Amino acid sequence: MSNDYVFHAGEATVLAADGQFTDAMPEILIGRTNGPVGQAFANMMAQSKGHTAMFAIRACNQMVRPATITVPKVTLKDVANIDLFGGVVQSATADAVVDCVAEGIIPKALVNELCIVSLVWIDPRCAKDPNLDKKDMYRTNYEATKLAIKRALNNEPSIDELIKNRHTIKHDMDDWS
Repeated sequence: MSNDYVFHAGEATVLAADGQFTDAMPEILIGRTNGPVGQAFANMMAQSKGHTAMFAIRACNQMVRPATITVPKVTLKDVANIDLFGGVVQSATADAVVDCVAEGIIPKALVNELCIVSLVWIDPRCAKDPNLDKKDMYRTNYEATKLAIKRALNNEPSIDELIKNRHTIKHDMDDWS
């Protein structure tokens, strides 16, 4: 693991339970507040249209450390999706960040020097699903965020793994190669 903490990127996918649309696919940037990730973080705070960002908080007055901003990958156009983003997804992201610190994945001594930008996906079908399982949505976002942070800080996958699997692993949506 590189200990410079200038710029680390990671992603993860955790699939939903059967019958749910709660797949989680966060994309994470983590780095120092005085570096490129800190600049991106500050720029997200000034954005007023489009993909509105929110701090990851555990509850009112409980913003996590490192400071984390969650950004939806699509524009949220209705209250139901905004409620899921600012409720279940925000909570899962916040808990994952705090647990990463508690477990030593993120060094506790650096929590005020690092920041995280987390791009998150909410399937538009979730808000309209009368059988939406918010516990599953929490689970997938929590697990995927933790995994994405671990991968980011461990620089995974390695370039050797990517080269080795170049012709054996295909994109999940289709194979265009």
